[in-house]
Amino acid sequence: MAHTPTLTARRATGRRHPLATVALITIGLLATGGAYAAFTSSASAGTSAAAQSQIDDGAKLFAANCATCHGMNLQGSLQGPTLIGVGAASVDFQVGTGRMPAAQTGPQIEKKPVQFTDEQVKAMAAFVASKSPGPAIPGADLLKGDGDAAKGAELFRINCAMCHNVAGAGGALTEGKYAPPLAGTQPVHVYEAMLTGPQSMPVFNDTNISPEDKANIITYLKYLDNTPSVGGFGLGDLGPVTEGLFIWIFGLGAIVGITIWMTSKSN
Repeated sequence: MAHTPTLTARRATGRRHPLATVALITIGLLATGGAYAAFTSSASAGTSAAAQSQIDDGAKLFAANCATCHGMNLQGSLQGPTLIGVGAASVDFQVGTGRMPAAQTGPQIEKKPVQFTDEQVKAMAAFVASKSPGPAIPGADLLKGDGDAAKGAELFRINCAMCHNVAGAGGALTEGKYAPPLAGTQPVHVYEAMLTGPQSMPVFNDTNISPEDKANIITYLKYLDNTPSVGGFGLGDLGPVTEGLFIWIFGLGAIVGITIWMTSKSN
């Protein structure tokens, strides 16, 4: 007669049900996935709350300082253009360089001391960006100034030097406007100016000049800031016109003065 193994004997063999391993793996995956989802949801909620708080702060600052000219809904007015679609980069440039709020109207809005903290500037930029898509503030990796200075110099000569001068010293334009000097300009503002084209400046989007090449131009400008003129006194780096005037006025003046002195001595 065959012997039927008891429950105790089956347990003694140490064998598990074939589906036990699958069940354990499934439970582990579900627990891990649930924990990850809960963590990321909590982090996302915290980030969203912080972003919304920044936008709310920006809305208050905008209403108090900008809405009179640009409208509460960014629609613009007779005193100021629409800001729909300008993006955070344009706001960060205009307000971060002190050009906005404008002190007075004229051919060109001039740079002046900044009236807001960086945190307030970023809040207004976030508020404007929340209304409609537009160019974003560039990342820090593009602003280090560790690119190819030679390539940046070539790009600057081709695209920028006709207005800003090959040494970034600035220059006059038509109708009372001018290209400002670039010495000491923060890299983020140089990038944002290329990206948004403020005032008379054309827009150099990423199709015209890639982000990498924009970083190369910033590298060249930082090189100019850190490198003294190898030719001595630069005369404002305004080129041969100022050099010629210097020689004409002071050089010829010295010659005339020496001639008069020698003539008076002989007499």
